[in-house]
Parts: sequence; C-alpha cells; structure tokens
Amino acid sequence: MLEIRESMPVDETALEALYPLVFPEEDLLSLLKALLEDSSVISLVGVDGGSVLAHIAFSACQVAGGLERLALLGPLAVAPTRQRKGIGSALVKAGLQRLRQDGAKRVFVLGDPGYYGRFGFRPDGDVTPPYALPVEWEGAWQSLSLDDDRWAIHGPLEVPAPWQDPALWGP
Repeated sequence: MLEIRESMPVDETALEALYPLVFPEEDLLSLLKALLEDSSVISLVGVDGGSVLAHIAFSACQVAGGLERLALLGPLAVAPTRQRKGIGSALVKAGLQRLRQDGAKRVFVLGDPGYYGRFGFRPDGDVTPPYALPVEWEGAWQSLSLDDDRWAIHGPLEVPAPWQDPALWGP
C-alpha cells in the first residue's frame, strides 16, 4: 500500500538511484541534492513495502516585487515500473493540499499539459518563467491557482538557487 510522507535523509540513496531511471537523458542529481538540502522545499516521497518509488518537490518562489506565497512543482519522478498506476497523481494531490494548508496562492509547473491539466493547471502568460522557453514548449508553462485570486499575479517568477540553471529550462 502506498504511503506518502515527507522525504528524510535516509531516502537520499534511493532517490539518487531513482532519478537516472526516470530521467535517463538528464542529469538531475545536483538539482535533487540541492532541493533536498533546502528547508523551504516541500519534498514528498511515495513508499510501498519500505521502498521509495516516487518523489515530488515544491520550491518556494515569488514574483519579482510580490509578497504572495508561490511554488514551483518539480521534479516529479515515479519508478518506470510503477508509472501509470496513480502514484504521481497521489503525490501531486498531496503536495497541492499541503501548499493550500501553508497558504500558497499559486503553483507553477513546466510540464506536459495533458498530464498536469488533469489537476487544473492551465497555460500561464501572466507570470513568466525565469528563462525563455523553446517555442515547441508553448503551453508547457502552466499554473494552478490555489485561491480565487488567479489573475492578480503578474511578472517574472523568481526561483531559488537550485532552479537558476538555464539548462533546466530548455531541451
């Protein structure tokens, strides 16, 4: 049975093994380590039978000059043998619930609109990503309002240091 909980230092070895399986063409280990060390990041794992099968992180962000609590979802990793079984969805929902409880106003993601659209994410042109995105990724920059004030936030998103690598924002 799937258990979703906050990640702990003991999970780091399992997560370091998981990421290359999920993202074989990307080296996200330095990003992962930086996110795990950042106390402002919500880091959740999906565990079944004592094995870490999945991970999701939500980084605190803000719009330049703004005071609203915002978050960036990513990365989301589910073991290839356990994908399409609802584990990723369960992690996303648990993270969004936690962000609502913490008073976050909006969550951003750079990802597949078909996947993230299921949770209510929609393309966002009001808040821009920290780096220009390739034209072929149009629609992949999305957000989800966690309250009724969706359109009140405008400007460039300021992301924490682990996300300030332009390579994370392009092919």
